[in-house]
Amino acid sequence: MVFGADKIPEIARGLGKGMRTLKDATNDIKHEITKSAEKNGIDTSITKDVDDELKKVKEDLEDFTGSVRRKL
Repeated sequence: MVFGADKIPEIARGLGKGMRTLKDATNDIKHEITKSAEKNGIDTSITKDVDDELKKVKEDLEDFTGSVRRKL
């Protein structure tokens, strides 16, 4: 994709806000699932697998936004 230099900071800010919103939402969901599972005596080890996948997504997004930041 090609963007004008004047749009890159705006795009980077939008990506940063989106990443923060995603992180907050996933943490809330993870907390609620864990709390509910523990309350019902369910093994919560699956949350580690979910957390690992979320970390991979976060790293991919950071790689992308890092390349955008370096071009500023």
